[in-house]
Amino acid sequence: MIRTKILRKAILLLATACIALLAGAAAAQEDEEYKPEIPDTAIYKAMLDANKTTGWVQFRNFSGRQLIYFTALQTTHCRLSEIRYSINSDGLDQRFPVAPCDPQLPFNLPDDTTNASLLIELEPGEAKTIAVQVVWEDGSGSEIVVYRPCDNAEATCARIKTIKKPAQPMGEPAPTSAAR
Repeated sequence: MIRTKILRKAILLLATACIALLAGAAAAQEDEEYKPEIPDTAIYKAMLDANKTTGWVQFRNFSGRQLIYFTALQTTHCRLSEIRYSINSDGLDQRFPVAPCDPQLPFNLPDDTTNASLLIELEPGEAKTIAVQVVWEDGSGSEIVVYRPCDNAEATCARIKTIKKPAQPMGEPAPTSAAR
């Protein structure tokens, strides 16, 4: 009987200590500041897939130049390691700069007054096609999508010409021409 009373008291003390410990942990969690987390890569891949038909890149003729915008790809920059592209070939011999990631604003476009992280400028009509592939942070690559300018477009747009699977595992291809 005495042992039972001692055991009950011990269990009650242990339960009280556990409740106090849990309450203290909960209070500490409430005081802890939220740390932003970058969304999972699957979300970025779904965004990329959803934007494929409207264009991972967009063409525009403006002020005597042909502009190619990489805006849609830059919204996925937090999970990208590389953007590969080529003009008028499938060589993927050039790299477009990936903006630095801000975990507090993972989908925001870079703050860039020069537009160097959003577009490239070419001579009018220079690009008949642009092949594009993204490389994710884990080293896997997307399919290669070849776009061409829209017919008689007044605004930014692109049309898919072809979609290709990578012919070989991802590796670092040797550039065949100077980066723009």
